[in-house]
Amino acid sequence: MREHLRGARNIVVKVGSALVTKNGTGLDKAAMADWARQIAALRAAGKQVALVSSGAIAAGMQRLGWTKRPHEMNRLQAAAAVGQMGLVEAYEEAFSQHRLHTAQILLTHEDLADRERYLNARSTIKTLLELGVVPIINENDTIVTDEIKFGDNDTLGALVANLIEADLLVILTDQQGLYTADPRSNPDATLVSEGHAEDRGFEAMAGGAGSGISKGGMITKVRAARRAARSGAHTCIASGQEPDALVRLVSAEPLGTLLYASDTRLAARKQWMADHLQLAGSLIIDDGALAALRNGRSLLPVGVVEVRGEFERGSVVACLTLTGEEVARGLVNYASSECRRIARQPSHMIEQLLGYADQPELIHRDNMIAV
Repeated sequence: MREHLRGARNIVVKVGSALVTKNGTGLDKAAMADWARQIAALRAAGKQVALVSSGAIAAGMQRLGWTKRPHEMNRLQAAAAVGQMGLVEAYEEAFSQHRLHTAQILLTHEDLADRERYLNARSTIKTLLELGVVPIINENDTIVTDEIKFGDNDTLGALVANLIEADLLVILTDQQGLYTADPRSNPDATLVSEGHAEDRGFEAMAGGAGSGISKGGMITKVRAARRAARSGAHTCIASGQEPDALVRLVSAEPLGTLLYASDTRLAARKQWMADHLQLAGSLIIDDGALAALRNGRSLLPVGVVEVRGEFERGSVVACLTLTGEEVARGLVNYASSECRRIARQPSHMIEQLLGYADQPELIHRDNMIAV
């Protein structure tokens, strides 16, 4: 399976805070320069590389003399604003040594939840790559709120891989890869060399956040690999401290953990729906509707037993079972107030109940994605 990595042309590289900031002691400019050197080598070999880098908040904390990550949103945003300057300057200097231009891209989930902004972000990043520029992408921590945040840059890395239809997502971390258990507390833990990204058994192997600086942990990397696989991207989780890790991974050396994707890529519109981290609302469905969805059919009003949240027509909503499990999401054809009026009713009653009938389905199968 590793041989497929040699053909990867569009690559997203994500580096974590612990690596970028030497566990919070300050920007590791030597490491950043080394990643720039490796990315320059990949560019010379005809690869297009986007870099998703954590470190703004951690770098800001260091500049401000803070030893503990704050919880208050305003202080986190202040740290990000201070740290982002130094982070971008360091990358610009590192890449300029190889005559490569960089561009800063700051995103929030709101940028990807809106279809037009999603397409604009996609066009901008792809154009930069085609121009030979290395996009440096981060969450816009200076303005982000809990309602629109990605949560961690592993997730952001996967979303960028989906956005630009990357072949490969490389997540560089301070561990060698995914282990069968936490190697810091279990001496019998062994490294997982390869596996299927959609194998949910890997989540049981992954632990929590690794440090006070890092926001994510191995479990966010496993989930990111599963998300990246939706658009056909393989994911490699490897140590960023391993010499020439990027070049060796793309040369198919057996480093770290490879979580490979299936051959089926989601269509672009369905991928956009799948990438919604925050949903406008949810529809609770009965067992009959569940069986219909699993057979690839549309969701009809008769199968909906409850409507949760307030949303407009065209919003992305989740379809939940009676036990609360999300099984699908899609673009709803009616507003929440209308959904409540036609829930549990046959489709031929829609016009009588609402005064009009736009579509017989609440969510058409073409606008739905299983999760």
